[in-house]
Amino acid sequence: MTSFLLHSVTSFSTLALHQPLKTSIKPSTSSVSSPKIMNIACNSKTDKRRASMDSPKPKSKSKKSSYGTSRKSILKKTFNQEQVVFTAPVLNDPHVGIIGGGMAGLVCALTLEKRGVKSTVFDTGNHGLGGRMGTRVIDPQPLVFDHAAQFFTVSDPQFAELANRWVEKGLIQQWEGTIGKLEMGGLFTPFPTSPPRYIGVNGMRSLADSVLSLSPQVNVVRPCWISEVEAFNGLWHLSENRKPRGRFDVIVIAHNGKCANRLLASSGLPVIARQMKKLELSSIWALLAAFEHPLPLPIPSGGKGFEGALVEGVDSVSWMANNTAKLQLKHGPHCWTFFSTAAYGKRNKVPQENIPIATAEKVKMSMLEGVEAALGLSRGSLEKPFYSRVQLWGAALPTNTPGVPCIFDDKGRAGVCGDWLLGSNMESAALSGMALANHIADYLLQSQRGVREDFGVGLDAQFLPLQAHDSIGQFILQ
Repeated sequence: MTSFLLHSVTSFSTLALHQPLKTSIKPSTSSVSSPKIMNIACNSKTDKRRASMDSPKPKSKSKKSSYGTSRKSILKKTFNQEQVVFTAPVLNDPHVGIIGGGMAGLVCALTLEKRGVKSTVFDTGNHGLGGRMGTRVIDPQPLVFDHAAQFFTVSDPQFAELANRWVEKGLIQQWEGTIGKLEMGGLFTPFPTSPPRYIGVNGMRSLADSVLSLSPQVNVVRPCWISEVEAFNGLWHLSENRKPRGRFDVIVIAHNGKCANRLLASSGLPVIARQMKKLELSSIWALLAAFEHPLPLPIPSGGKGFEGALVEGVDSVSWMANNTAKLQLKHGPHCWTFFSTAAYGKRNKVPQENIPIATAEKVKMSMLEGVEAALGLSRGSLEKPFYSRVQLWGAALPTNTPGVPCIFDDKGRAGVCGDWLLGSNMESAALSGMALANHIADYLLQSQRGVREDFGVGLDAQFLPLQAHDSIGQFILQ
């Protein structure tokens, strides 16, 4: 679910992608720094570090998993843990472990490789990479739904350079269909076609899965749920349910929400953990529905039916999009994605890993009734979908942000990237991944040279509320 600068549909800066931008990534000249952190715990001597990579790590004491523990207990662990401090220079050929394979994590890996730093991306996805760049395909028809990020726009030159490469390789294309505002009762107003809106050629997940084809040297491990990070002998040791998953010089947290908070609760990174705990997220319900016949859409004078609409005045629905038309699937059923408002998501929130059947049915019926109201149809007149599925995105929307591109704890050699650091869209996620990768590469370069500088960033940044965070536009305009 990639939370991602706040933009409404009509407020994006225009930047067409007709000419590739000629830019090169160089060592950062930023002088951003943060107050020094109290050093509580030190790592062991690192002159034996490389030799230790082939020797077993001492077994940790048996302890219960933090999964399922209360928020209060997680907070207590988070705020009482000791700070890990690495003191020796990083040796040659450093390796970065990236936890999270959404847009921010993938672009971080790409940028690190461009700077000559190898990385491994760990992602929980069973069906593919991407996080909230999700596409669900239901066989045998197949039915195809983009069920998270719906499209994205481009305004930043760095992101434009990356997007140009995706266009050249046939990974993305412009969404040419009509998009606009749908008021309750069926009043539709189309939006201007500028700036261009982009989508994955075969859905958003296909873009995520193809991103690293631009960088075949990046290692990807999935599905993998990193459940513990532990500092030992100058390296970070990552594990999945006690199964070792590798040793790394630097780690990157490229996801958020309760899973990230649990991971950080006993990590030895209390400063980063405190920052992550300040993030507030709201929830969105997604309804995927396939219909045999076209929906009765309002047709503007001289126009045609819309392919996507921001819905106003309906509590249970805030966005609707026709995936079949958007992805130019010429044959087959009409596959629609509907999103709820954040307010509706909050009122009907349940554990997203185990949605009760009764709740799923209630949400489906409520959202279909919302679709009827939005289209100006009488209650019960909408064709019943022959396929439907609801999904709760529990960490869909940030309601606050520190407004910094990334967070990096130079004492603990750990960083954080994600769209929520700048706002809530795919461009923000990519820019955050780039910023952290360049910051890490600069840090590693200085460390290898034995230069001791303060490279901490974002560790004390204050969070501010995001304006209009209840709008689904933040989520769909990734």
